[in-house]
Amino acid sequence: MSIKNPLPPNSSAPPAALIVAIKKMLRPLVRLLLSFQITLPFLVELLKEIYVEVAELDFPLDNKKQTDTRISMLTGVHRKDTRRLRNQDIERDDLPAVVSIGVQLVAKWVSDPNYLDANNKPKQLALKSNGDDAAHDFEHLVQSVCKQDMRARVVLDEWLRLGVATIVDERWVKLNTLGFIPKKGLEEKAYYLGMNIADHIEASAQNLISEEPPFLERCVYYGGLSDESIESLKQDAEKQGMALLQTLNKKAIKLKIKDKKRFEKQTENNGTCSDSDQAQRMNFGLYFYSQAEEQDHEST
Repeated sequence: MSIKNPLPPNSSAPPAALIVAIKKMLRPLVRLLLSFQITLPFLVELLKEIYVEVAELDFPLDNKKQTDTRISMLTGVHRKDTRRLRNQDIERDDLPAVVSIGVQLVAKWVSDPNYLDANNKPKQLALKSNGDDAAHDFEHLVQSVCKQDMRARVVLDEWLRLGVATIVDERWVKLNTLGFIPKKGLEEKAYYLGMNIADHIEASAQNLISEEPPFLERCVYYGGLSDESIESLKQDAEKQGMALLQTLNKKAIKLKIKDKKRFEKQTENNGTCSDSDQAQRMNFGLYFYSQAEEQDHEST
C-alpha cells in the first residue's frame, strides 16, 4: 500500500487538530502500557521499528530502491538504527491457534440452524456423541470445523479456561457468548485488542487522508446521562448490536463458501486469481464506552 502525504510541500508542521486527536488516542494506550510496566524507552525502541517498517513498505518511491538514508530522513530514526532495524527479522503476528479455531466454531454454532433453538439462539449441545450420525453434539461441531486435527475435549478444556463455554449437568456444553470473546487468556484478548483497534484506526486514517469513498465509521455520543440511562443504552447496544453481528456473520459464511468455489475455479482455469479479484478480509465491530464526564479531557 503506497500512501501519499496529505500535507502541501511547504508545510512545516502537522495540523494542530491532528495533534489533539493523537493525544486523545495515546492517553488510553499509555494507560494500558503503564498497567503492564511498559516504559517509555521500551516504547521508543518499538516505535523506531514500526516507523522503519511502515516507511519501507508503505512510502516507496516510484522505480527507486529504498535506502537507509531516505528512510532515516523520512522517519527521523537515526541511520545507524535504520540499518539495524531493516536487517532484522520482522516478528510475525500470527493468529493464535485457539483464536482461529474458536472463531470458526462459534461462528458456526451461532449461525447453523442445526445448532440453534426455536428462538434462533445457540442450543446447549450434548457433550459427547451418542453414535447417531445425524446428531449435532459438541463433538460433531468440532469435527465439522477441525476434521480429525483436534479432539473436541481439547477444544472444550481451552474454552472452559477462557470462559467461552461452561458444562451444564456434566452432559451439556453451553456457549456463554454470541462471539468468540474470551473472558480470560491474555494472549487471546491481546490479539483482538491489536486487530480491532488497528482496523478502526486504519479506517479512520484512510478517511482522513484518502480521496477514496470513506469506510463506514459512525458513533452515537451523548453526555449528561445518569447511571440508569447509561445502563439502558448499554443493554440496547448489546442486544441490537449482537443481532446485527449475527446477521452479518450468517451472510459472510454463505458468501465465503460461494467465493471459495469461485476462486478455486479461477485458479484451476488460469493458474491464479486476477489482480482485481483477490481474496480480501473485512472487519465490522461494535464498542460501547462510558465514563464520568469530569474525567474526560475535553479542554485538551
